[in-house]
Parts: sequence; structure tokens; C-alpha cells
Amino acid sequence: MKCPHCAEDIPGEICPVCKGEVPAASRYCCWCGQTLAGKAASEAIEGGMAAGGDEDSVDFGKRLLCSDGSCIGVIGPDGRCKECGKPYAGEP
Repeated sequence: MKCPHCAEDIPGEICPVCKGEVPAASRYCCWCGQTLAGKAASEAIEGGMAAGGDEDSVDFGKRLLCSDGSCIGVIGPDGRCKECGKPYAGEP
């Protein structure tokens, strides 16, 4: 599976119902809506936690929001927005 923005390979899996390809960490098929086997809510939550693993380790107050006023992304460790890829340019 290829990323539509950067064309980089994304690990994927095949939906057992519609046979569409979905990202490996998906809880639902983006083509037919089928719940994918073995994808519990706790797995999805753990994927969004900081490197401490527990819910209390996420500090939303320390995030840098994207400088682009229309983007909802946050700035990653590389200094670029995780959603649109633009470099951080200061407060919007």
C-alpha cells in the first residue's frame, strides 16, 4: 500500500470481506466498514500514547500546532507538520 501524499510504502492488510487493502493498524476497513478481527479499542488507544504507554503520559499542552491556519496537524520531532508536511513557521 502506498501513502497518497508521499508515495512511501505503508504496511497493509487485506479486508476479509471486501478484499480491499487497508493500513495494518486499522480497526475498520475504509472500503466497507467491516470491523477487522483482533483490533481491540485498547490497541488503537495504545498506538496514540506517548512513549510511556499509559494514558497519563500524553501531555497535550506541550504540542506545537501546525502554523498553517487551516491544518489540524501537530509538529513532529522533525519540525514538520504530521498532517500536511509543512515546516513549522511560528504561531499561526
